[in-house]
Amino acid sequence: MRALVAVVMGLGLALSPVTMAHDYRVGSLEIDHPWSRPTPPGMPVGVGYMVITNHGSDDVRLVAAESPRTETVSIHESFMEGGVMRMQTMADGLLIPAGATVELKPHSYHLMLEGLNAPLKEGERVALTLTFDGAPTAEVELHVEPLDGDEGHHHHHHH
Repeated sequence: MRALVAVVMGLGLALSPVTMAHDYRVGSLEIDHPWSRPTPPGMPVGVGYMVITNHGSDDVRLVAAESPRTETVSIHESFMEGGVMRMQTMADGLLIPAGATVELKPHSYHLMLEGLNAPLKEGERVALTLTFDGAPTAEVELHVEPLDGDEGHHHHHHH
């Protein structure tokens, strides 16, 4: 029975991508599925992920982000260095080349929501303003998704 429901839902998504609230368009950019994770109480930092596609012929740069829920939002990059996961702020912003898709995801590019005024709760939507160089400012909502998804298990590697 569940398989049938999944198929029906899949068809629904395929037929109506325009009506999905999780897809934003500004200028030549498409911003798909902005999401975040719940944060434990007392944890002042959250994350923001999304997929940004540049349909235009000019490069665009994500240069800043802000949210009423945070003091600051910074653009970060995670990378492996000598077997250690390191993180650095992208001072020049995040380049979204013409015709390319850049995914902000765990262990890669992401937004750091710093100085949260309250924990992010599952099911919540967090307003986020994205400022671009080369495209209009985008107002999106991060959907706070449960931790029990596939991505939630990346801390437990079984070798």
